[in-house]
Amino acid sequence: MKRYFMNIISKTAQISALCDLEISSVGSIIQIGENSIVDSFVKMKFSGGIGDIIIGDDCKINSGTVLYSGHGIRIGNSVLIAANCTFSATNHEFISKHKTITEQRFKPSRGGIIIEDDVWIGANCIVLDGAIIRKGSVIGAGSIVRGEIASYTINVGNPLVKIGERL
Repeated sequence: MKRYFMNIISKTAQISALCDLEISSVGSIIQIGENSIVDSFVKMKFSGGIGDIIIGDDCKINSGTVLYSGHGIRIGNSVLIAANCTFSATNHEFISKHKTITEQRFKPSRGGIIIEDDVWIGANCIVLDGAIIRKGSVIGAGSIVRGEIASYTINVGNPLVKIGERL
């Protein structure tokens, strides 16, 4: 028999009735802070690890965004996430041609995903396991983030390129 754990949602958070927040069967949690807003058609899914999804205060996550818990996702305070972003804190193993990809399961953790305070992530971005987006950064629409992003920088593209700084 599976044991399910409860998510922790602040009383002042606004969660759309059309949002899909899963309940973990392995002890992971979703935690959403004060005054945060999670729009319709956002999906938070436990997959590829036992990490938690922790969302700080005053965050806004727009429609169509998907968060795969994997090795953990930590989002600071006052973070804006535009529509249709994907956060994947896990990755499939695929190196052996003698096993199917599903048999190989998942790669070891690269540290999950960390997003510090006061970050804006534009529409249709992909943020991968091991990404660290430092305080005050901006990630332009359609970008792919896979490493550490310096504080207060403006970054766009694939590969991701710094194009400026917040002053």
